[in-house]
Amino acid sequence: MTPRYLVRTFGCQMNEHDSERIAGLLESDGYVPAEDAGDAQVIVFNTCAIRENADNRLYGNLGHLRPLKEQNPRLRIVVAGCLAQKDQGRIQERAPWVDVVIGTHALPELLDLLRRAEDEGPQMDVREYTEVFPSALPARRDVAHHAWVSIAVGCDNRCTFCIVPLVRGPQLSRPMEDVLGEVRDLGGRGVVEVTLLGQNVNTYGRDLTVPGSGRRSLFAELLRRVDRVEGIRRVRFTSPHPHDFTPDVIDAMAECGSVCEHIHFPLQSGSDRVLKLMRRSYRRARYLEWLRMIREAVPGIAVSTDIIVGFPGETEEDFAGTLDVVREARFDSAYTFQYSPRTGTPAATMPHQIPGDTVQERFDRLVALQESISLEKNEEVVGDTVEILIEGKGRKGGVQGRTRTNKVVHVDGDHASGAFLDVRVVRAHPHHLTGEVAGPASSLHQTRCVREFVAAR
Repeated sequence: MTPRYLVRTFGCQMNEHDSERIAGLLESDGYVPAEDAGDAQVIVFNTCAIRENADNRLYGNLGHLRPLKEQNPRLRIVVAGCLAQKDQGRIQERAPWVDVVIGTHALPELLDLLRRAEDEGPQMDVREYTEVFPSALPARRDVAHHAWVSIAVGCDNRCTFCIVPLVRGPQLSRPMEDVLGEVRDLGGRGVVEVTLLGQNVNTYGRDLTVPGSGRRSLFAELLRRVDRVEGIRRVRFTSPHPHDFTPDVIDAMAECGSVCEHIHFPLQSGSDRVLKLMRRSYRRARYLEWLRMIREAVPGIAVSTDIIVGFPGETEEDFAGTLDVVREARFDSAYTFQYSPRTGTPAATMPHQIPGDTVQERFDRLVALQESISLEKNEEVVGDTVEILIEGKGRKGGVQGRTRTNKVVHVDGDHASGAFLDVRVVRAHPHHLTGEVAGPASSLHQTRCVREFVAAR
């Protein structure tokens, strides 16, 4: 019987990228995807450690698998990702039916660990350094038209709320020719959109030795070279850090036709005092100045952000500062989070933790404000014709696609995933648009003309 596997992914795009590699490794060993847990011989939870309830969610899911393991002792249960790196042996103490715990730096060892678990019992590998870059591993993607491309792992920042440096380690940039080689291969196999991934993409390359260049970011150069890869029509990236943003990246965004008119630009707080407590090395005035320069260089660009509510010590005045920045910045969308302490981060032990009901009340006010702005921003494009890339079936029939500005558009009809269409926007909602098909998509080469038209208008 052909062995089957099931991978469940929690967390960010980096985890999605790693799950593609986990699936690729298993398929290279003869496994095929399973429909559900009861049909699988290997079940992998690729975990996230960002949120406070991540631990409870993992152990709850593992508890559901215990009866399956008792019925089928040959079932292999794997915990991978950031919680595996953080909790290490604690996972098998709390859930002894787990066969393999594999950290963020050890993905290449997955197949070997599974084989050893067959003969020797539970295995764990949570090494501290990446020896083989995950992107070098085989991948199994669920969609043919889009791919995540990791350009760096880890982070050298020390934001007091963030556990990423603990579970992903310091920044390690991937050699540029390796990145470009993967992108060229993807373009040759029909991928039309890539997203460049890194915990802080705009410090890409600072840890690489470049003769005569010293310590400098290579991210703008990477954008320009990816822009020239045949077959790639859309390039996205996530996420930059406002402190490390540089004018050459703005120039590359403006001049590269395939780089989409969208940027995820994390704010976290609109209070300078809280930003200092967070150890975010910028202040609100500098953030807004960068935003102004980006919008001047790339007319019509959409901006999304991250905001944390209820950071330890946040006062009502601090929170009012966040609301003021949201009103001034007018983000197209925002990922809003209620602060939750993560063991191992400095913020977890800070005084003046905010009561839950206060955090919830502030969070509700922020969401209401941002949703009103998101609706207004989306209403601005009603009547416009936009290019969308079809992503798949819509939740209420028809299909959904995504604009270059990262807005989801629902349209009627049956259109193939990966197809480009021109769509006239007919209705706006806070989180998506509704459109009518206007015809096949315009050529990519019209992108710069469209930008010039918008700027002139």
